[in-house]
Amino acid sequence: MTATATMGPLQRMAEATRTSLWNDSANPVELATAIDWGAVGATCNPVIALAVLKADQALWAERVRAYVASNPTATESEIGWAMVRRLSTEAAELLRPAFDAGDGRDGRLSIQVDPRLHTDRDALVEQAVEFHSLAPNMIVKIPATKVGIEAIEEATFRGVSINATVSFTVPQTIAVAEAVERGLTRREAVGLDTSSMGPVCTIMVGRLDDWLKIVAKRDGVVLDPGMLEWAGVAVFKEAYRIYQERGYRLRLLSAAFRNHMHWSALIGGDVIISPPFAWGRLLNASDIDPVPSIETPVPDRIHETLYSHLPDYRAAFDAGGIAPEDFLDFGATRRTLRGFIAACADLETWVRDIVLADPS
Repeated sequence: MTATATMGPLQRMAEATRTSLWNDSANPVELATAIDWGAVGATCNPVIALAVLKADQALWAERVRAYVASNPTATESEIGWAMVRRLSTEAAELLRPAFDAGDGRDGRLSIQVDPRLHTDRDALVEQAVEFHSLAPNMIVKIPATKVGIEAIEEATFRGVSINATVSFTVPQTIAVAEAVERGLTRREAVGLDTSSMGPVCTIMVGRLDDWLKIVAKRDGVVLDPGMLEWAGVAVFKEAYRIYQERGYRLRLLSAAFRNHMHWSALIGGDVIISPPFAWGRLLNASDIDPVPSIETPVPDRIHETLYSHLPDYRAAFDAGGIAPEDFLDFGATRRTLRGFIAACADLETWVRDIVLADPS
């Protein structure tokens, strides 16, 4: 039996196709395992960070107390984000071998800007630049809202490799790509290097599915079972087609898994698949054959049914379905930003419970 034959499906995909595997977690134990599967990237955001900090409570509580001893006037927010920075830089170090071996496209740790800054372009840019400086292989996540798109262009010009997040629709992916292209072109025009940058645009495929299920229930739309599992896949495939056609210099990333098609239907292209660790473990233990599938179209009947019954699907699928000034009003955008902002509040509560622990 060959070595390839003994690999799991994720490993075989990473070995045999252009598709990169990242891990949607910065947990060091999980990341080390995912690297064994072929993962060459990882993600940290407020939700992920809080889960990791809580999972190793003793270690991180000790680090919180040490930080407070050295920074006695730090706010709960400052303390929490100091822990996020430390978690992210430690995860980035695990990915350095892949980064050093490549051209800057992989081996990166995605760290997300504070989502509470989403209305402030300049604050997003300044934090992106600061996070970029934490390690050579950082990539910085900025939300794909109108303000975020403006920040993405400026951060790219300043040399930050960005990963657009809070992104669910073809119009957002196009706006992100155009902003990145403008930023890269501006850098090149003044003689600055772009060759080692590795920009990415995430599509949170499962969160789009989640939103359309809410819309269908709200509006009394009855569809055949399983149809709503295809929406994120269809949007990703359409965005990929447009990216290939226009030659954009960034890759798409599939995240927020809800079913195996968020991986299995998107294999083979120059894209990134980033399952949460639990999903990665399931997929790598499955008997799914990781055959190239990115250019296999969604069945016409499914696409046409979704398109005719759900205006929000049309808005997500059509290149001009949503104007940038309306990105923030798309349901999945608001739900996801609210969740990320709530996680920031939960992070502060976690810090408070350590700093002001009941002495009894």
